Amino acid sequence: MSNKVAYITGGTKGIGKGVAEKMLEAGYKVAISGRTKSSVDVVAKELSEKYQGEVLSIESNVRSIASEKEAIKQINEKWGRLDCVVANAGVGHFAPITEMTDEQWHDTIDINLTGVFHTTKASMDSLISNEGYLITIASLAGTNFFPKGAAYNASKFGLVGFSQAVMMDVRDKGVKVSTIMPGSVATNFNGNIVDEKDAWKIQPEDIGQLVVDLLKMDPRTLPSKVEVRPSIPGGKK
Repeated sequence: MSNKVAYITGGTKGIGKGVAEKMLEAGYKVAISGRTKSSVDVVAKELSEKYQGEVLSIESNVRSIASEKEAIKQINEKWGRLDCVVANAGVGHFAPITEMTDEQWHDTIDINLTGVFHTTKASMDSLISNEGYLITIASLAGTNFFPKGAAYNASKFGLVGFSQAVMMDVRDKGVKVSTIMPGSVATNFNGNIVDEKDAWKIQPEDIGQLVVDLLKMDPRTLPSKVEVRPSIPGGKK
């Protein structure tokens, strides 16, 4: 995997950072993006020093396709190629429909679904040129609905459908597409504070390892949708 290039949206924390770490360990050059350049710079410096790898810091907002096109341009200018995109940026707003605001709805859909569309559109020419891999980070909430989840469920159900349709659009062009659907992951998502209570959950680096394993799979085989759960729900034996 040396000399190959990956782009990870939302790469400064949580799952995105865990994926970046494992891809750097595997030999990838990695570009990570976030909404503010200062925060991305800090994480990029930390990652490059820890893993002795090449890390590119990019300020980009997935709400804007122009912003994502600029991100891909920066990657191609630096390394001349793009082999893997991990569309990870996401948010969660949870409220009953009677209390959900218009802003919460649009923020969730605009980032979790339309944002992935923007990342995909901006990067697809590069992925086709290099017979690359697009991996979207969905959720078990993409097949399992729950109270207060109207916006989040809609975004993740939509993302699963989007990813599978794109897979069918581009597999004959040499591009592989998979969507990973995690259950409980030990991150700061939705205001969670990660501590010992989260030891039973999937760890961000576990999702990173899954990404690397997908990339190592023989090209003849495509796991197009991967559900992943904690082995012991709630850590109860």
